[in-house]
Amino acid sequence: MSYKYTLLFYICILFSVQITTAQTTTGNTAKAQPKWVEGFPMIMVGDWDVKPTFRRRVGANPVWMDDVYKNETTEAQVKKYKDMGATMVMAFFYKGFGLDAEKEEIDNTRKLVALCKKYGLKVGAYVGATMPYETFLVEKPEAQEWIAPPYMGAPVTYGSQTFRKLVYFQHEGYKTYMKRVLKLAVEDLKVDLIHFDNSSIQAIPTVFYHPQAVADFRKFLQAKYTPEQLKLRLGFSNVRYVEPPAYSKSVTILHDPLSQEWTDFRCQQLANYYGEMAQYIRSLNPEVAVECNPHGLDARNSMWNESVDFPRILQHTNFFWTEGERTDLKDGTLMSKIRTFKMARIYNNRVFTNTSESLLKMAEVLAYNREGIGMIGGLDEMEGGNHDEPFKLSKEQKAYVQFFKNNFDYYRNTTNIADVAVLRTFATMAYDNERPYQSTMLAEQSLIQAKVPFDIIFDDQLKQLSRYKVLVLADQESLTDEQQELIRAFVRNGGGLVATEHTSLYTNWHQRKENFGLADLFKVQAPAWHKRSAPELILQVAEQRNEFSKGKVSYLPEIIPTQAANASATENYYKLARNHEQLINAISWAAGAPLSFHVNAPETVTAEFLKQDDKNRLLLHLVNFNYKKGAVQNIQVKVQAPAGKKVKDINLLSPDATSTANGISFKEEQGSIQFTIPQLALYDLVVIQLK
Repeated sequence: MSYKYTLLFYICILFSVQITTAQTTTGNTAKAQPKWVEGFPMIMVGDWDVKPTFRRRVGANPVWMDDVYKNETTEAQVKKYKDMGATMVMAFFYKGFGLDAEKEEIDNTRKLVALCKKYGLKVGAYVGATMPYETFLVEKPEAQEWIAPPYMGAPVTYGSQTFRKLVYFQHEGYKTYMKRVLKLAVEDLKVDLIHFDNSSIQAIPTVFYHPQAVADFRKFLQAKYTPEQLKLRLGFSNVRYVEPPAYSKSVTILHDPLSQEWTDFRCQQLANYYGEMAQYIRSLNPEVAVECNPHGLDARNSMWNESVDFPRILQHTNFFWTEGERTDLKDGTLMSKIRTFKMARIYNNRVFTNTSESLLKMAEVLAYNREGIGMIGGLDEMEGGNHDEPFKLSKEQKAYVQFFKNNFDYYRNTTNIADVAVLRTFATMAYDNERPYQSTMLAEQSLIQAKVPFDIIFDDQLKQLSRYKVLVLADQESLTDEQQELIRAFVRNGGGLVATEHTSLYTNWHQRKENFGLADLFKVQAPAWHKRSAPELILQVAEQRNEFSKGKVSYLPEIIPTQAANASATENYYKLARNHEQLINAISWAAGAPLSFHVNAPETVTAEFLKQDDKNRLLLHLVNFNYKKGAVQNIQVKVQAPAGKKVKDINLLSPDATSTANGISFKEEQGSIQFTIPQLALYDLVVIQLK
């Protein structure tokens, strides 16, 4: 290697340490938590798409549409919400047709809000992110400049609803208008929460071909890098004529550095938008909560396809919606929203999701969400529902709602107990759509079904690893030198590490290294590099177990899927890996000590372990995803007792008719608490009262 190339190599190494993904906050937007949110039992009903302006334009309506809408603002209907147990109504407010076009409907929302307040119900206001341009441009013709230009000859719209165009949301004119909308909701209607919808749509890549977005992208590059760094990154320093790269949803690995930077830019722009709107809302009234709808954590690359980087957005919100992930047991495959609920806890958020569709969804939310049971009813009369008996709950669903309300003291102010952390770095998950998603999803699935207490963490939490016993790096290929050193220090101080496949083999620019960055921990050499277009080889070695200072390291060459995962068969991401047991054994070995609890139950039973420090309690939630096949009998549980604590009593609570609430006998032995749950139908809550 010549001198100049050797020098360039070391300069690249230097900058790979210094240059990190631009996950920064915007201005002075530290997240506020309204006083009412903490300790509030969230039981929601919603009716935001019943507005006639929208229903008439979208079409396919029943003849009773207007009657349903009129009924929504009656006192009798609001009283029904109260009687069914609701604590919040998500109200129709602003769909995007324009304040003039929606004036009459907004006046009706004002009446609805007043009625809800009369009955002690909190109110959220729906705020859409699309522009139904046919009416909006009548009110504000200059808004034509906000609309994203056609891409590949087609307008940028909300799917097949072509009357709903998308705008470049960072246009100052658009943001000024949206602040008028928010001011009306907060100060005039006096709502308790703003629900920003369409968060997974409003920043799709085609929006960013807007001329202002192109200019903003160039400014982003100039602000993020010095001219010298740009030369290393792109091969040139002057970005005056840089254009956004072509977008394709089918892309596998983002080799193109401009595509990588464009992804980072888009994610930051969307996060900045919500940061600015949240700051404005809180400047009007700090007691108004902020929520958006980016969906949840699953196998899709939300950064590349939707400009959604959850860590950046959730620093601004108190709640967020998820509509995407399934909750069911399909042909033995356990599919759940558990990942999303775990992510929400990391960022002090609560999740909104529709639980009216099944009892299993209610059970999942009770076990994993914070202080809520989800949306228990929504007007679906225009989507095939029963307009004669809207918001009707089954006997079993009513029992779950009542159980949650009666026992809410066990759901408030809880902290999850996690021995294991699964890392998802931005550079890995944004720049490679293939193996990192497969391996990370499969690792998380193993932990879910093995009932191992774990968190899902992101770049932000790497400085807080000391709270965990084991860190799992499931093909986390792209790590900076700083991140590698944080991981190395964690192991050096006694932490366990389980790493797989090509973890640490790339920089955060997705540049291939000569060897694993953590080769000193793995004790294996990286596969030979052949060409960039071919997938990396899987090492043909056995699992490597090593000790590194005070810690333990397991390197697994592969998490082997039962069936190859792909976009057309998403359930394959949820099927347990062929070497599921090997992975769990590696984690147990790396922990170096017993995990916080062990539940001996089928793999279709999941568990969440929480604590209430202020109440001196431990809480174990159990969900039987296979409940339709019958109850699980005699589940043996072993819990590690907190240092210096003894058990006062253990009680079993359940909303299921086949279960009975009673005390459970237990024994304490060598620092552990052991007991048996006689029967789990669908959902049980075990309360361990300490003394």
